[in-house]
Amino acid sequence: MLIIRQETPEDEAAIRHVNEEVFEQKEEAEIIEKLRGRGVLTISLVAVQDNKIVGHIAFSPVKVESEHSSFGAIGLAPMSVLPIHQRKGIGSKLVRAGLEACRRLGHEIIVVLGHPNYYPRFGFIPAKPEGIDCEFQVPEEAWMILELREGALAGRRGTVRFQPEFSEAT
Repeated sequence: MLIIRQETPEDEAAIRHVNEEVFEQKEEAEIIEKLRGRGVLTISLVAVQDNKIVGHIAFSPVKVESEHSSFGAIGLAPMSVLPIHQRKGIGSKLVRAGLEACRRLGHEIIVVLGHPNYYPRFGFIPAKPEGIDCEFQVPEEAWMILELREGALAGRRGTVRFQPEFSEAT
């Protein structure tokens, strides 16, 4: 049976393992640890199967800045499921649970840099045509946005600035 729940301090080593295994490098795991250490890991959920953590999703605040204004949003990054557990719906359950947690906390806009064939099933659309750019050079089709409240993007434009940990990892 699969359980999606908020991370606990006891989960930290397993979360690191999942992210290192999935991304085949340490950067994503280190970003999560630094965000957690600074208290800006807004949402951090784990997928638990047979008492083992098999997946993880994280959300942290971002700022969308333009020449004349700025507003807050939330970034989904990273999301990972151990390779042997992929293609079983675990990632989808993590994303849905994360989006619901964002709604409950009152977030209106979520950005993600992710697979363009995956995230649209959750309602994500290309961000650039909506006037939302990324501070990093990223493939346009992979840069997406989701309004959790209809009209939240109305008249809003700008460039997304992630937490500094993301810049340090690039």
